[in-house]
This record gives sequence, structure tokens and C-alpha cells, in this order.
Amino acid sequence: MAQFSAPEDHLDKVSNNASNYLFPVEPGTPNLLAGTMGELRSNHFHSGIDVRTNGRIGVPILSAQQGYVSRISISTGGYGNALYITHPNGHTTVYGHLDRFEKRIADFVRKEQYRKKSFDINLYLKPGTFDVARGDTVAFSGNSGGSSGPHLHFDIRDKNNEALNPLLFNFGEVVDNTPPVVRKIALRTMDINSRINDQFGRFEFYVTEVDGNYKLPYPILASGTIGVELLGYDRLDNSRSQCGINLIEMYAGNDRIFKQEIDKVNFGDTRNILTLMDYTTLKTSGERFNKLYIDDGNILSYYGGSTGKGMITVKAEDIPIRIALKDAYGNESFVNLSLKASEPAKEVVAMTSANKLLSYKVIENILEVTSKRELGDSIVAYFGKNIEYAANTYSGKNQHVFLFDLRKKLPDSIRAGNQIINTHFKDMIPSGIAYKYYSDLMDINFSKNSLYDTVFLRVQYKNKDREVFSIGDSIYPINSSLTITLKPKGNYSERFSVYRNTGRYFQYMGGSWANGKITFSTREFGDFVLLEDTNAPSIIKMAVNGAAARFKIRDDLSGISYYEATINGEWLLMNYDYKTNMIWAERKDSKVPLKGDLSVKVVDYAGNENIYQEKIP
Repeated sequence: MAQFSAPEDHLDKVSNNASNYLFPVEPGTPNLLAGTMGELRSNHFHSGIDVRTNGRIGVPILSAQQGYVSRISISTGGYGNALYITHPNGHTTVYGHLDRFEKRIADFVRKEQYRKKSFDINLYLKPGTFDVARGDTVAFSGNSGGSSGPHLHFDIRDKNNEALNPLLFNFGEVVDNTPPVVRKIALRTMDINSRINDQFGRFEFYVTEVDGNYKLPYPILASGTIGVELLGYDRLDNSRSQCGINLIEMYAGNDRIFKQEIDKVNFGDTRNILTLMDYTTLKTSGERFNKLYIDDGNILSYYGGSTGKGMITVKAEDIPIRIALKDAYGNESFVNLSLKASEPAKEVVAMTSANKLLSYKVIENILEVTSKRELGDSIVAYFGKNIEYAANTYSGKNQHVFLFDLRKKLPDSIRAGNQIINTHFKDMIPSGIAYKYYSDLMDINFSKNSLYDTVFLRVQYKNKDREVFSIGDSIYPINSSLTITLKPKGNYSERFSVYRNTGRYFQYMGGSWANGKITFSTREFGDFVLLEDTNAPSIIKMAVNGAAARFKIRDDLSGISYYEATINGEWLLMNYDYKTNMIWAERKDSKVPLKGDLSVKVVDYAGNENIYQEKIP
């Protein structure tokens, strides 16, 4: 087999005969990959590489090195059908989204599924059960679990179960001479006295490319403490996929003030990606901006070798900024921009005009209120029975801007001229401690790990067509679940459950009733309602005969909770692919046809059930 070499400057990061790992899909054939380690996914870091199979299912998957199968996992989501192989050097390779396992393994797994009477299964094995040699076919590629298309997810993990970067392991099948790509730079004010182009807030700028490098073609006026964010991705040769950037460094003048290097992923830290990205932008636009500063609540271990936390203080002198990006193969890109020191102006020329007469938004710890000039140059803030008058902080384009530090006081409402807006602020919830909020409408329990940073809790109750409990803002990410008890004013049976209104559909949250109150858990703020699901799931027959039993199952509200099937009263294994809503039978013995009384039951989360029955001749 052809021999390949890895970039020499990265080989010192791996050990234990790294070059002996075999590429698990068609070794010796170039592969474009669909994803790399360290990619910023919506709620986790990508822990390995996604190996393309060119849309094919059933491509042989080879063991990357000798070892033994130490774990087999089958689940509806996640990696779907997955295989774990432990090697003599202590590493474990992981093969996910498989269609099926090699026959010996498949037979063993099926027997265990029948023994446990469960489709989802997690088996831990000892050496000697399934020993494998380098290059043995252990499975076949597929699209199972949370996959969005046929491919192989491939991890290499160390003895501490931390995922290492597979691209540092001498896989010449992946060719990469293409440097990372940059699309935008965002700048944000980090305190109430900071300004960008004389304004407070967060502002995005498209970069221009010159000979493979990027720049902002004009200086940015700045004062105070500024944070930089970057929207970009890595690209492999001849591939459209947007992959992760492994190394980002930022220099202010000659000082390296920020370094982020993702060369391994700790699975216990993966949700903390929400502190690395700009979460508000992720929720509103879907764009994953990488913060080039270490924000409050960020406890990730990807930073080191720099002074400070990446925040830039602009005083009297201009500051040149240089950002260096490097992928696993050493390809580099650079971004250059300049922060021009400028005293904030009271009148801002280049300012986007607000649409509403009076509006507000929360930016970190600051409440920004915007009003039209016709409403006057001051506003009134109400704090319970107390009131305070505030002059405008700055103005521009027929509007005034007012800034409040929410850490000092939470205004109930704001008035400008004849316009009043209610803020619905109820409490300031600190992070890092257990905290309880009580009211006539709801109780909310925050554990000490619930929040990444201080939350200024807004609560609102509406009752038009139905009771709506608005809790918090989507701009705040939640680490570990909150426990919420709703105290509805209406009369509800215990068949009603809590749902979160996502705008497109209602997400089932469940809940348990006691004394007219319902308690549930959530990892997202939002609008919560009480709904009753009275419709049973649907079961649509696709094929039923001696060789197969296939059905499509759906539920219109709460979702599929579980399903089960029997043939002549004995448990029948049914596979499930939620992406296609398909379940299909897998016989315990492929030589024995399905015959007799078939029964399929599907139950939703509200407890509604539907049963399909047929006699197979």
C-alpha cells in the first residue's frame, strides 16, 4: 500500500506509532472529508473527522489498527450504529453512523438486543470477544443516528477518552493545501463606556481578500475596551465543506493577546462551546462567530501562551490588529485591521435609524434604549415606586440612545414622551450559585451550574387564546437544566403537558402535576404553554410479509415516546430511523420467516397509543 507522510511540524503532537493508523475508508484513495475536528457545531465541538463515502451506503469500514472491539452502541440519535476499537497503545478509534456491523458482530448485537428487548443498546466488551487486525472489515458505512447524509464519523481518543485530531495522524488520503477562509469580523464594546465608530454595541464588517489574506480596508474608530469576533472556516482541497480552524492567534501591535488551539476535545466540556461562540448571533442568524476573547463563564482549556484575555483597550493611540489562522496541515491565513483611537462623539453621523418610536435591547450587562428625537432628549426610568430621569448618551439619525448598567438597577418600564415600554425585568440571577426565583405565576430553580454568566431575568404572562409563560431571553445560553414550576390560572387536567413554542412548532417538555401546578425541566429559555395531546400516533404500513415488516410512524404534537412489536406474542426487534420516520423488523433468525400474529404498538409522550395488527400467512 502507498505510504504517506504528515506535516513534520505536527508529528511531535502525536505518539505511539501514529503513522501506523490506517485510513478507515478505502485507504490509498483521496478523500475530501465533510468535516474536521474542532468545528463549531450549534451546541458542541465536532470531535473527529467526517469521512465522505460519496453518498454511498455499505462501503466497507476498516479497523485503523489492531486491537479489540471494546464498545458497541446503537441509538436513534447521536452516532447511531457505532463501534469502538481499543488499541495496544491505549488509543480508541470510533466509527459512527454505520449502516451495519460485520456479520459476527451483527449477530452478537442482535442476540443482545433480543435478550435485553431493546433497539437502543450500549455494550462494553473485554479483549478476546472480538479481536481485530489492522485493515479488518468491521462494519459498513451508513447514515444512522444524527447524520445528515451518508458518511463515516471517525474519532481517535486517548486513554483519558479525549478526542485527538485525526488529521495529525499521517492520513495522506486527505490533501490540504488550502488556507482557512474568513468572511466577517465583528467588533463589540465590552463595557458601557466603550465605543465602536462612536456607538455602543456589536457591529459586523465584511473583509476583503488580497492574495489570500484578508483585511478591513478602512480603520475602525474605537475607544475603551473592545472585543473581536471572527466568522470563518477551513477548507480542504477540492471540497466545499466548511471545516474547523484549529489554531487562531491575535496580536495587538507586537503583543499576542489571544491564542486558541483546538487539538483535542474533552467530552465533558463540549457544551461550553456556547461560551466560545457569540450565542445571540447564533440564535438570531445561525452564524457561528468565534470570540477572540475569553468571556465570563468560559472555562475551556484551549487558551494559553498569550497575555490577558484577548480584550483590547483603546486609549490615545491607534492599535493595529493582526489575526493568524492555521489549519492542521499548517496552511495559514491572516487578517489585518486597525482600531483608530477616537474620543466618542455626542452626535453620530453613520448610524442606522431605528424603526420604532421607542425600543430597547440587552447587550451583556447593558440596557440600550433607543427613542425618536420627537419624543424628547431624555427618558424616565421607573424602578418600582421610584423614578429616574436620564439624558441621552449619544444621538444620530433622528434618534437618541440611552445606556443603563443593569447590574445597578433593573427598570420596570421606560417612558419617552407619550411612549411607554415595559421591560418585564424581575430579578438578577448570578451564575455559579444555586438560586431560586418565586412569584405568583412560577417558581424557577437555578442550580449552581445552570448559568454561564449573570442573567437579567425577564418574565411575562399573557392570556389571550391560551396562557403563555415567557421566561428569560433566548440570548442567554443555559448550561445545566432549570427546574420550573408553572402556576396556571386556568383549570387543566393532568393530560396537559408543557410545550415550548419555538415559532415553527411546539417542543414537548412534559411535566408532572401536583396541587394544580406543573413542574418541568428545560435547558432553554422561551415561551411555554400548556397543551393537551389527544391524538394517537399514526402507523402507516409500507410492507408486511414473511421477509419484512416496515412501517412509517408519526405523531403530530408530543412526539414518539416508544414503540414495540411482537410476533405471536414474542418480542420482535424493530429498527428506527427518525429522519425517515421508518421502523422495520429484524428477525432473530434470518432463516425463519415472519409468520403468524404481528402486533405493532406506538406510544407518544402524552401516553396516546396506536396498535397495528395483522396476521402474516
